[in-house]
Amino acid sequence: MSLSRADSPYEQHSLPEEHRVAKMMSKVAAIQMTSSHLVAENLNAARALLRQAKDAGAEIACLPENFAFIGLRDTDKREIAETEGDGPAQAFLRDSARELKLWILGGTINLRDGAAGRVTNSSLLFDADGKRVARYDKIHLFDVTIPGRHDQYRESNTIVPGRHIVLADTPVGRLGLSVCYDMRFPELYRDLVAQGAEWLAMPAAFTVPTGIAHWEPILRARAIENLCYVVAPAQSGTHTSGRETYGNSLIVDYWGKILSRLETGSGVITAEFDLAKQAETRARFPALDNRRLGIDGATAVVA
Repeated sequence: MSLSRADSPYEQHSLPEEHRVAKMMSKVAAIQMTSSHLVAENLNAARALLRQAKDAGAEIACLPENFAFIGLRDTDKREIAETEGDGPAQAFLRDSARELKLWILGGTINLRDGAAGRVTNSSLLFDADGKRVARYDKIHLFDVTIPGRHDQYRESNTIVPGRHIVLADTPVGRLGLSVCYDMRFPELYRDLVAQGAEWLAMPAAFTVPTGIAHWEPILRARAIENLCYVVAPAQSGTHTSGRETYGNSLIVDYWGKILSRLETGSGVITAEFDLAKQAETRARFPALDNRRLGIDGATAVVA
C-alpha cells in the first residue's frame, strides 16, 4: 500500500502478557443504530444497546460508524467534533466500558484535527477498565457519485484521512481496525492480516443503493480471502437529516458463513469466535501462506 510513513504505517496495541492469549471461544456483539443529530439522545440509545450486549454475554461490543452523531448537514460534524481525550462521546465510551466491564469499539466519532477546519473520523477502542487502548482514523474517504443517481458524497471536504494501519490485541483475538468505505480496498486487510489480525471490524453507515449491491458480497469476500472473522455494525433506516442507510449488520466467520444478521432497526447481534478452529483452518487451508507476490524476475505481459 502507499499508506506508509517514514517510520512505520503500523500501530499495534498489545495486552499485557498474562492477558494476551484470547479464550478459544469468545462472544462478540455488533450494534445497529439509527443515529440522529442529537448527541445526548444517541448516547442514551447506545447505552441501552451496550447493556443488552453485556447481558447477552459479549466480551466486546462494536458500535456503528457515527454512532453519536449524524448531522442535519455534512458540515455539522465540525461543530460537535471533540478534542482528543475530552468530550461527551469519549467520556461515554470510557464510562460505559468501566461500568459494564465490557470492551467497546466506539464505531466512529469526529475529533478535531486543525487542518483547515476538517476533522478525523476516528474509531476508538476501550478496554473493560475504561482505558482507551487504540485509535484508528478512517483512511479511505467516500468521495463518490452514486451510479444511476444524483447522490454525491465528498467526505474529504470535512474529514482528514488517516495514515496509520492499526491493530490491537483484545480478549477475543487480534483486531484489525477499519471503517466503512475502507472495506473496498482489500490491500488494507492483507496488511492487517500480515500483522496477525484474527478478526476485522468494519463499522459503517452504508448508503442503500451500494448496500443492496455490495455490502454482503464485500464483507464475505474480506472474510474468505483473509480467513478472518468480520464484524460489521451498521447504521440503519432514515435519519433526521433525511439520509437513509442500509443496515444489515453482519458477523461473518473466516469461511464466509454469516453467523448473525440484523436487517433493519436498532438492536444487537452476537456470535461466538472459535479461534482454535480458525487457526486449524488456516493451517489446513494455507491460502495466506500460498500467496506469491514480488516474484524475482517476473515480467508483466500486456496483450
